[in-house]
Amino acid sequence: MPTLIVLRHGESTWNAENRFTGWTDVDLSPAGEAEARSAGKLLAAETDLHIDVVHTSVLTRAVRTANIALEEMGLTFLPVRRHWRLNERHYGALQGGNKKEAAATFGPEQVRLWRRSYATPPPTLQPDDPRHPVNDPRYAYVPPSALPATECLADVVRRMVPYWEDALGPELLRGLTPFVVAHGNSIRAMTMFLEHISEDDIVDLEIPTGWPRVVTLDDRLNFVEGRYLGDPAAVQAAAAAVAAQAGPVPA
Repeated sequence: MPTLIVLRHGESTWNAENRFTGWTDVDLSPAGEAEARSAGKLLAAETDLHIDVVHTSVLTRAVRTANIALEEMGLTFLPVRRHWRLNERHYGALQGGNKKEAAATFGPEQVRLWRRSYATPPPTLQPDDPRHPVNDPRYAYVPPSALPATECLADVVRRMVPYWEDALGPELLRGLTPFVVAHGNSIRAMTMFLEHISEDDIVDLEIPTGWPRVVTLDDRLNFVEGRYLGDPAAVQAAAAAVAAQAGPVPA
């Protein structure tokens, strides 16, 4: 059956500082490097999995997570494709700010909407803001109209689906097993699309850093099942830690 493996990058330096990262290019923290190694070991232990091709975003934390995991698996020779459509969602004017400070300023319910709702984007960046991707040379050959000044999850779904249809889906139909190393929200978008998760239910989906998930599909690429590798309690605790980054939401 067609199999897809997805992995959220290991903890980044800005994850460790509890900052909105988005399209800002930051590296892995030492803990993130350890998570990437652990992910590689978990995948290497799955002897029935045979990865054929690797996909990452163009952001360093995803690229390095993939590289470290592949080293652990002895698969550094595999072909790798990098694409901006797998980037984290762009957090607009929140990018670079501390999540708990944002909750104190705007209120925890508003920040939860910005972080996890389907259709509510954070405040927009102006084109002359250095955080806007039109000012980043890695996107010099992407049409400016395609580059976001802010994004909600719906925007990430819209930019991710063409990559699924043009790159990942065709590989799966050819019998290949892709390994996608991306970000919390690009993986949320892919999961929502594949598993037909509703706009209301997607709010509660958290993607833990550094834990590989194996997704099984049928021959028409319909979702069959998904399972995380590793200790279920540890995976659940890691997802809960992601949910708590902005602080508690009042009842």
